[in-house]
Amino acid sequence: MQLLEKNEFKTIMTRQEAETILLSKFKLHSFYDEQWDTIEKILKGERVLLIEKTGFGKSLCFQFPAILFNGTTVIFSPLIALMRDQVKKLNALGISAKCVNSEQTLEENSQILTEAKDGKIKILYIAPERQENTEWIEATRQMKLSMVVVDEAHCISVWGHDFRPSFRRIINLVNLLPKGLPILATTATATKKVEADIAQQMGGNLSIIRGNLMRSNFKLFVAKVNSEDEKLVWLGQNIEKIPGSGILYTGTRVDTEIYTKWFEFLNIPAVGYNAGLDAESRIAIENGLMKNQWKCVISTNALGMGIDKPDIRFIIHTQIPQSPIHYYQEIGRAGRDNRTSYIILFYSPEDKKLPEAFIEGGRPAISKYEKVIEAIKSEMLGERDLMRKTNLKQTQIRVIKADLIEQKIIRHVTIGRSKKFEYITGASPLNSKTFEELRASKTRDLDKMIEYVETTQSRMKYLCDYLGDRSAHSFSNCDNSGLKKITVTINNEWAKKILDFREDYFPILKVETKGTNLINGVAASYYGVSNVGSAIHRCKYEQGGDFPDFLLRLILKAYRKRFGLEKFDLILYVPATKSGELVRNFAIKISQALKFPISHNLVKQRKTSEQKVFESSLLKSDNVKDAFIFKNSNEIKGKSVLLIDDIFDSGATIKEIGRYLSNLGANKIAPLVIARTVGGDLA
Repeated sequence: MQLLEKNEFKTIMTRQEAETILLSKFKLHSFYDEQWDTIEKILKGERVLLIEKTGFGKSLCFQFPAILFNGTTVIFSPLIALMRDQVKKLNALGISAKCVNSEQTLEENSQILTEAKDGKIKILYIAPERQENTEWIEATRQMKLSMVVVDEAHCISVWGHDFRPSFRRIINLVNLLPKGLPILATTATATKKVEADIAQQMGGNLSIIRGNLMRSNFKLFVAKVNSEDEKLVWLGQNIEKIPGSGILYTGTRVDTEIYTKWFEFLNIPAVGYNAGLDAESRIAIENGLMKNQWKCVISTNALGMGIDKPDIRFIIHTQIPQSPIHYYQEIGRAGRDNRTSYIILFYSPEDKKLPEAFIEGGRPAISKYEKVIEAIKSEMLGERDLMRKTNLKQTQIRVIKADLIEQKIIRHVTIGRSKKFEYITGASPLNSKTFEELRASKTRDLDKMIEYVETTQSRMKYLCDYLGDRSAHSFSNCDNSGLKKITVTINNEWAKKILDFREDYFPILKVETKGTNLINGVAASYYGVSNVGSAIHRCKYEQGGDFPDFLLRLILKAYRKRFGLEKFDLILYVPATKSGELVRNFAIKISQALKFPISHNLVKQRKTSEQKVFESSLLKSDNVKDAFIFKNSNEIKGKSVLLIDDIFDSGATIKEIGRYLSNLGANKIAPLVIARTVGGDLA
């Protein structure tokens, strides 16, 4: 890696000189005091940790000195949306900026790295996860590096609200750099504990600049409710009364879908956003948000941190975040133009379960660490092999392996083109103390979020105190300090609207895959959203008899909404694992109602386990692979098939049967199920 000599860039510059350049290049007249303090230190080659509220202008603190330096400034950022947004703005100002990320083609990324090596890029954004990429490693050796920036620096710390193991590798790079090379770490959300951890990792001679976190233009409310229906009703009654456009945050991807469909049902312009969307769709929604195309974007926490829109007028949470830090980070997107913005948090005691589950999943149980260690002790294993051996989800495996590598219990080994993990002989036993402390810390953070809900003091003061901003301010901008509290009532008119919505909205089952004739199907409901799940459970596990007739009526409505008057040649049903004749009897009733013939020839040729016992998607697929057989293949060839089941979870069973029937010559297979599980995709 080529490093600039300190005398290659101007280290002494007055504020007046800098602001002349600022106006010329960025069309801004002046710096905030904390911005100039930061920039002045950067120009002297210092290391700085900048903690400032969202909307403060932290990006200018590295973009401005970057244009003065002769080499390339590398900015590590976890946010592709932010990369795109900042690159677009910098290019519009005539500043050469590019980003390398997973949503671009390999050719695009390679071309950008070549330009960086040739000194044609002034500012280069890159995701921390790409540090293991061999092309990136080689490029950095030839790049003329003038500054390193760690954006969203709280991700460095395990005590932060969004720790990412890949950020630790940035610290390895930072510690190799000479003392004269400027380094800037920025974040809006660092408690004193996180601040101390970042400072310790970044080494000595670090200046810490912490600003005022107060947002006096916010109007903060908490709406206590007893059910999801109350949230839906209040939003239906009131969201169009709030000025401007904004963001509605939900807890899971499924929630995002439900609220989007509810707004669609009420003819309120809205769109859903989550990390499961393709890159093109996400970019289109981000651009639409900027143009106020909808009243609100309904999103998981996948949206927000990379969006620089000054006039977001409201942020509403339908699900309580895991901590006050998460909450401050997400509401910080609103009102960056310093005009009045509305901040509303719905809370029901049941809502606590989701962040509790996320805390549990964020650091797996110690028994799961031990399971991984024992598996790797026996043989070197790759990631997919580990998933199969341990029955753990990919996200859990990745957290565990990062921790075990850090504790020097396992290590990476490259064999040919594959990467495996090897147990280090004589390694010290797993040190679980940090994990237990971390889990306890996250639980305390959630307790503090509940405390925010219940507090009778100023809500803004509560958040500032929590985040370490102890400056004295007078607050009167919440429902505890003068603003009217939100209450929710459901009258007969809105009760009927909710009922009509529940019986008109049916989840799509996305199962279409290459190489099969499966088409996307439909479910009558989500398992945990209404009384559908309890009825299924009662019949399957409490000797409740056949599925009740209201489920039949509902699934027929779902069928007609999805498929209209379309005719199918044959009805099949998924052979039971444990539920006896329930699905068979239900399929017979559907056959009689739709007047489609039914076949009982799809059977299991081997025993399978219930899919719910498997955490790993790979094991779910392995469990049903080649498990089914059709007794009379001539009955299937050239036919369109309606495939019935009770519950749709991962979709592995439906996809396996669809693959098998396609190979037998079925020209179309459409799944129709009673309930789709809610699932736990949080982003």
